[in-house]
Amino acid sequence: MKNFNPADNIQDLQYFGEFGGVNPSISDSSTYTFLSAKTMFDTFEGNMEGCYLYSRHSSPSNLYLDKALAAMEGTETANVSASGMGAITPTLLQLCGTGDHIVSSRTIYGGTYAFLKNFAPRLGIKTTFVDITKLDVVEAAITSETKVLYCETVSNPLLEVADIASLAKIAKKYNLKLVVDNTFSPLSVSPARLGADIVIHSLTKYINGSSDTVGGVTCASQEFIDSLKNVNSGASMLLGPTMDSLRSASVMKNLRTLHIRMKQHSYNAMYLAERFEKDGLKTVYPGLASHPSHEIYKTMINPEYGFGGMMTLDVGTLAKANELMELMQAKNLGYLAVSLGFYKTLFSAPGTSTSSEIPMDEQIAMGLTDGLIRFSIGLDNDIERTYQMMKKCMIELNVLT
Repeated sequence: MKNFNPADNIQDLQYFGEFGGVNPSISDSSTYTFLSAKTMFDTFEGNMEGCYLYSRHSSPSNLYLDKALAAMEGTETANVSASGMGAITPTLLQLCGTGDHIVSSRTIYGGTYAFLKNFAPRLGIKTTFVDITKLDVVEAAITSETKVLYCETVSNPLLEVADIASLAKIAKKYNLKLVVDNTFSPLSVSPARLGADIVIHSLTKYINGSSDTVGGVTCASQEFIDSLKNVNSGASMLLGPTMDSLRSASVMKNLRTLHIRMKQHSYNAMYLAERFEKDGLKTVYPGLASHPSHEIYKTMINPEYGFGGMMTLDVGTLAKANELMELMQAKNLGYLAVSLGFYKTLFSAPGTSTSSEIPMDEQIAMGLTDGLIRFSIGLDNDIERTYQMMKKCMIELNVLT
């Protein structure tokens, strides 16, 4: 990874607008004109570079963002979509069909879990959910029908870390595709450099960073992205989760500050995690030596971007968690809201929000407790001040004494 820096790759891209603007022009059109019928036909067949037919197929704005995100992840190309799930579901459906099998981490985003558990079986696709940190368990779950190994770099919401390099070796051994959702750790981890075949992001979160846009991306080889966008058999093309050009241009602008934001998110999260752990709270953060995968994660990250902005605290009960989140919101410390990557801290109780699709018995089995609060730590300027204000809330509610 010595010569690979994702932020440098983004910075090195330079696009000029139609009239010399420093921002590329936005292609605010759903359809495009041709000077000849032959060129239209060739474009439809995918044989014309630089020509556009219809914005569900592709648009200049989306292709600019595709290139930037592929450069960030170190893949040949990428395909943006209208949401994170709009990237995840077509990717898996392109890789799997009736009779196929997926081995997935048990701790994943609730929407992904619901798709694999409840929807994919209607299409004849089965999934086995495993503890992704136990490589022997992962390997034992693979069958002759398995096509995909699926995980999140840092899992939602328990912050379990997937050993991507080791999982890539298993995937290669059994001729599987390793698909990694890297939403929690952009820039910090580069899964394709560790052996992942396909890298997915919800652009809604850190990459856009302003909680005003929903989007997703699949970063992969040219061959796979071409298959996704094939007009006759591509899951992304035919299911239609197309990103709007105006949204694409907006994400592109925010992507340019991602490296600055990730450093601050990581710094602030590490600061709070260290202090709350010292205060005696059950704190989970990959940057802490107490995290089960801390040493592995240290070898995976691009160090200058840190261990990310996500942490969890367990305050005992759901009632106490709700009380604390409501008080912190009242004190302007952040928002009681789902999602992540915003400039303000966001907090939620995953068992009743982002992971509520997971049945209660399975939540208990994976260690998702009632009192768990998931924090997306913001860009606070004075994190010591934030810590003192949070601690005061905790003392007021007897979470800390």
